[in-house]
Amino acid sequence: MDKLELMNFTKSSDEFISSSTSISRLFSENNITLECNAELNEGALFEFITNGILLNVVGIFGLFGNIISMIILSRPQMKSSINYLLIGLARCDTVLIITAVLLHGLPAIYAYTGLLFTYKFETYPRIVRYLYPLSCTAQMVTVYLTLTVTMERYVAVCHPLRARSLCTYGRARIAVICIIIVSILYNLPKFWEVDLEEEIHWKYNVTIYCVIPATLRSNDLYITIYVNWMYFIVYYAFPFVALVVFNVAIYRRVRKANRDLQQLSRHQRREINLATMLLCVVIVFIVCNVLPLASNIYEKFQVLPPAWLVQAGNLLVTINSSINFIVYVIFGRNFKRLFIRLFCRSRVCGGGGRDSPEFHTNDESVVTNTTNIELRNSIRSCHHHRSNTTIIRNNNVHSNGNNTNSQSLKKLSRLSSPGPCVYYPANRSPVRSPSQMSRSLQNGWSKTEHGTLN
Repeated sequence: MDKLELMNFTKSSDEFISSSTSISRLFSENNITLECNAELNEGALFEFITNGILLNVVGIFGLFGNIISMIILSRPQMKSSINYLLIGLARCDTVLIITAVLLHGLPAIYAYTGLLFTYKFETYPRIVRYLYPLSCTAQMVTVYLTLTVTMERYVAVCHPLRARSLCTYGRARIAVICIIIVSILYNLPKFWEVDLEEEIHWKYNVTIYCVIPATLRSNDLYITIYVNWMYFIVYYAFPFVALVVFNVAIYRRVRKANRDLQQLSRHQRREINLATMLLCVVIVFIVCNVLPLASNIYEKFQVLPPAWLVQAGNLLVTINSSINFIVYVIFGRNFKRLFIRLFCRSRVCGGGGRDSPEFHTNDESVVTNTTNIELRNSIRSCHHHRSNTTIIRNNNVHSNGNNTNSQSLKKLSRLSSPGPCVYYPANRSPVRSPSQMSRSLQNGWSKTEHGTLN
């Protein structure tokens, strides 16, 4: 079943279309109250707890977490291909959370409390035909962005020599655009799966609108091929198998690297740490999609899956879209440092308003070409300034020997100095790489491995 599927109509299309009148007559004879062809208060308490309370609370937390993640991952020092993919994942998770709240969270409040009557029977039926395809599109983008992140880590960890040419910022952008376009095209038919039906409310005697499946949804061939088998293969079978294969390979490489930890370079340790963090993201993704997968398999053998299975699956999907921020904070060292620096006060969280060595995150995997050029130019300007200062002092000494002019020129050179420069002994070669420059500037105070998030 769909990750955010509208179980009010998509799972019972045949029954509602073919026999809604007879069902209504049957329940009326047995003194059972119907509301939009559904029994009133059936499972309302469980739906209210899972979707009305928990889903909304988790969704609000997830919105703030994803916004913070996008802000931190968009910082210049965090620019990289993997972070661009994670930003896209956070955006799609945000869309999923919003659609989950609008499609499942708010309507579930009415089911038990009777509140939000106008939203349930007037606003919700009008927006569902747009939100439903949007949620399916965001779901597909999320699934394949997670797979793309795993493939990127697989190349970086298991094939590091090819990572510089394959794992680039431009390729990550192209991958995100292609996934979005394919997802939109694949889910276009869902715009014609929804229809509305007017009904007189049993209690308030007013006209309400009920969501029912459209004619397309009642086509047996369409349901068998597109709704059941293609959905199962595209959304679950293929991506889940690929995730398991790639992550098993990454896990084996991480275990081997941990045994040979002393022989790894700083860059290799950073890539291993990042792979470990993203492995946790994938594990959470698979665990949270177990119930929706079980509901989809259940549908292959039964007419309708249990309502509690659908509602619990919607809650788990919302949790999965909201929990990545916590994983980043726990396992991402640089992410946590930037979070403390940007969003916490120094007295409370230990973060300062000014830069400190702890927050420097530029390294080989994060630094762009522009940053490398700036580092080299700063080194050259320091050496150039030193030579100019020497020439000025020598000219002053040999020209007139005036102590007053010498002192004024010295003051002038101090005032025009761009700042402290690192001078290297004459018998040593200059800095050959940004990483060596970073270690020299830091004077040995930082021994942690800086990575994209770690």
